[in-house]
Amino acid sequence: MANTPTQPRSFRLPKTTLQLLDRRASQRGESANQLARRLLDEALRTDEHPLIYFRQGPSGEREPALIGTRLRVAQVIQTVRASDGSAGRSARYLDVEPRQIQACLNYYADFREEIDAEIAADSEFEAQAGASA
Repeated sequence: MANTPTQPRSFRLPKTTLQLLDRRASQRGESANQLARRLLDEALRTDEHPLIYFRQGPSGEREPALIGTRLRVAQVIQTVRASDGSAGRSARYLDVEPRQIQACLNYYADFREEIDAEIAADSEFEAQAGASA
């Protein structure tokens, strides 16, 4: 999302919402525009995929994860791939419900490039960690 081109759009928001936005942006050390963009993007994705939430990852980037767990969507997708595409086996291995695996697969279908980039970054990190061990 960081390098996605933007287009201007005007919204009318209540004064209290703008105050909350400004205060939170100041606390996080980012602009109100950056924060509003991220929050709106995450809210729309969560609205479309209610079993997915966003959390701060170790790198500081926001990551989509499976609600009720600490599992990132990328981890679930990697497990499904390692299970020859079996959602059932993946659910048993991860100790989650099959509907939770399906929620991650649905999110992946909509945001494949982002999740694939996260998986590639994970693989690169693991390779570097293995080389330094």
